[in-house]
Amino acid sequence: MSTWPDDDVILYDGVCIFCSRWVRFVIARDTARRFRFTPIQSGYGTRLAKTFGIDPDDPDTNAVVHGGIAYTKSDAALTVLSHLPGWRWTRALFAVPKPLRDAVYSLIARNRYKIFGKYETCFVPDADMRARVLE
Repeated sequence: MSTWPDDDVILYDGVCIFCSRWVRFVIARDTARRFRFTPIQSGYGTRLAKTFGIDPDDPDTNAVVHGGIAYTKSDAALTVLSHLPGWRWTRALFAVPKPLRDAVYSLIARNRYKIFGKYETCFVPDADMRARVLE
């Protein structure tokens, strides 16, 4: 795992409809406003992705920096969920073997554009969301 100076930053694919819905899901439940977001297509997001070995032109995962450490795939999703009010129960899912969790994650990630679609450009957040986006 690599480190990054900013904390609680979620890296996501800004043209992926599923990924953008994930961001909205987190924002709606993150009452403490803990998490900030960066699309992989932004300058900041591209630097973050490259630091963690994620291809910004063909991302196969989202990521979250938490506690200065970057988590990817199922670890990223569960780390975020487990810090949202009412979702702490998801910590129990860390008991599922990582290869199994990541296989399910990768299956969805590989097919996300086919299943959910893709925006032509990065989705534009509303003013409240924009305040939490790092570019």
